[in-house]
Amino acid sequence: MKKIILIFTFLISGFIAQSQELKWYTDVSVASNLSIKENKPMFLFFTGSDWCGWCIRLQKEVFRTPEFVKWASDNVILVELDFPRKNEQTDAVKSQNAQLQQQLQVRGYPTVWFVNATKTADAKVNLNALGSSGYVAGGPQVWLEGANKIIQKK
Repeated sequence: MKKIILIFTFLISGFIAQSQELKWYTDVSVASNLSIKENKPMFLFFTGSDWCGWCIRLQKEVFRTPEFVKWASDNVILVELDFPRKNEQTDAVKSQNAQLQQQLQVRGYPTVWFVNATKTADAKVNLNALGSSGYVAGGPQVWLEGANKIIQKK
């Protein structure tokens, strides 16, 4: 009986962990369309996933917490714009990320930009910057307070 309960507990915890995973987009055009459809700002996370210690720390201390998962699901469309040193990327992804980095004048990592996506009359998408953040000490509550102040500008 104890083995059955133990197995059941592991299965349930696995399902809970899966349900808390967030969808991070890497294609800005797909994320833009979803942002417009759901009327949510985009959360553009500029990171060096395989070398940036502060990026890894921000993910661990904030982005992988239940508070952030709930907040992000309710409030934003997540986009990861990665600048890895070891991991391979397509040329299209590299070009897209570099273009956005230049447009938003990202100078360091991690940087999070909040933007609103809007469609023009000729079906082009504009990204309107709301504000940015980086690593903020204090855990998810402190980070989310700052993020909420930025997205309230929408």
